[in-house]
Amino acid sequence: MNTRFDDLVITHWGARFQGQRFACSIGRGGIGIKKGEGDGITPVGIFQLARIHYRPDRLKCVGGQAIGLNDLWSDDPKDPNYNQLVRSVNHPFSHEPLRRADPLYNALGVLSYNWPDAIPGKGSAIFLHVWRKPRHRTEGCVAFGERNLLKILSRWTQKSRVVVLP
Repeated sequence: MNTRFDDLVITHWGARFQGQRFACSIGRGGIGIKKGEGDGITPVGIFQLARIHYRPDRLKCVGGQAIGLNDLWSDDPKDPNYNQLVRSVNHPFSHEPLRRADPLYNALGVLSYNWPDAIPGKGSAIFLHVWRKPRHRTEGCVAFGERNLLKILSRWTQKSRVVVLP
């Protein structure tokens, strides 16, 4: 895959973006071809940053959409809103709340993997988000220290892509 200066390039060893290197965490299943929901794999490929969300009570605007009190992400293949943002107080399907007590989703970017036209069971959202601690594995997302994630999101351009290399 040919990469460009404005691409966020993710490998097993870390990430690079606009001439800088960043430590990052990848999925517990490594980088590879996703087999399905819950496999822990960070998918190989070239993706767009489809949307950015942030916690307005914790961060200044990072150029995205504020996460509301009832914002969820559906991860249930049986849900008609599978792999989509849902605003609900009592969502009947499996989901992940975007407003969390920990800082993981203070800022997050949604990759275009299996989005917006999700194929049920192919795997729900792959996010760029804040890590739990350095190099702590994710469920398939790519995670960074908060300051580095904010630096990446603030410098994102229309030409930028997320390139995940095997």
